[in-house]
Formats: sequence, structure tokens, C-alpha cells
Amino acid sequence: MTSQLIKKIVTGDEIRNAFLKFYSEKLHKIIPSASLIPDDPTVMLTIAGMLPFKPVFLGLKERPSKRATSSQKCIRTNDIENVGVTARHHTFFEMLGNFSFGDYFKREAIQWAWELVTNIYQLSVENIIVSVFHEDEESAKIWRDEIGIHPDRIVKLGEEDNFWSSGKTGPCGPCSELYYDFHPEKGLQNIDLEDGDRFIEFYNLVFMQYNRDPNGKLTDLKFKNIDTGMGLERMAQILQKKAK
Repeated sequence: MTSQLIKKIVTGDEIRNAFLKFYSEKLHKIIPSASLIPDDPTVMLTIAGMLPFKPVFLGLKERPSKRATSSQKCIRTNDIENVGVTARHHTFFEMLGNFSFGDYFKREAIQWAWELVTNIYQLSVENIIVSVFHEDEESAKIWRDEIGIHPDRIVKLGEEDNFWSSGKTGPCGPCSELYYDFHPEKGLQNIDLEDGDRFIEFYNLVFMQYNRDPNGKLTDLKFKNIDTGMGLERMAQILQKKAK
């Protein structure tokens, strides 16, 4: 893909196609978007790109391939009161995702995410902040020592922010999120990622390795998996340089 073509990635279709093409070239099978009404008694609606793969993560269903990628249509009502109030909440949206079912794990997920956002979408390093689960030193080390992210651009957050699950029970794990900084001129001191006027989270890398039971107990899944989600609309906002 030439730099001239890269510069044209601004519309939703272009963002989606570039994502799916990138991961298909990394040997991910492209999976069509599933129904908005899931075959899952724990949720009413398809709220994330990983939901159709939940039985695969739990080992209840055969994996479609070792690697998959999709653009999943989602409906989310749990934060509906924020729609129209903030610049980042939606009810209906598309979630781009790449998934590994016991194949690759943290290193490849982080490396490829970085390659995608900096080489394909051409985001500047100065506009990217990374968060990691505060106990996940392995991910922080990969970002710092292998990707070359300055330590001041790596923010460690607690379980509420950087430990993801699809519900109260089911597959879950620590995650690492990429944020876009609309005002890097404000510097790297006292970064508040909750500042919605400055930051927007656009790519979540979930290291799906546990299952949480109704009592909150975590047990290891059969495989260490990768579940990611990139909001198509949020990436469009970033590439189109729109405040909202």
C-alpha cells in the first residue's frame, strides 16, 4: 500500500477494509458480522466483537481458525445515558477486531497493533498514549523495550479500567488500550485519560486468559487468547480530525 493510498484512509469503508486486509495478510480468517441478537443467555444484545466467539474462548465450540478478524455490528445500552453527552459514546457502532484462539498472544498482538496504527493509519507517535493493567509488567515491558514507547506514554490503570470481560461471568483478562491525544502540546505530566476533550480510547487489546465464575473466581482458560476491539467510528473521528 503506497503512502498516497494510505493518506486516503478516512472514510468508514476505507478504515474497515484496511483493517481486515491488514489482518488477513497476517493469516487471519475474515468472519462476517454476526446477528445483533446473540445466542447467549447472559446478554440481550451483541455488545462487542468478541461475543460471537465467546463459546470458542470457553472451549465449548470448535474454533473457526487459529486466527480471525471481523467488523462486528454492535448495540450497547449500558452507557446510553452518555450518548450525546460525550464525544465518544454510541448505541450502534462497528467494532473491528482481530482474534487469536490459542495461537499468538501479547507480543504479536502489541506489535501488529502498533504496525497497523502507525504504518497503515499513519497516526503520529506524539498522539498515542498506551494504558496497561497495573499488574501486567510483561505488556508494559513489550511496549517500552520492544516497541520503543517512552515510559511517560505508558499509563498503568487498575482493574476497573484495564481488566476486560463481556459480562459478570465468562472469559476475561487484563488489557492494554491505545488512546489518541488530541492535544499533545499539553505535555505528558499528570495525564488524565478520563479527559474526554483530550483523549479517546480507540483500540483495546484484551489478553483473554481467564474464565470468571458466578462467585468471581478466576480459572485459566484452555488457551491464552487475544480479543481486540477498535471502534470504527472513533478511528474515523481521529482520521477525519473531528473534535466530535
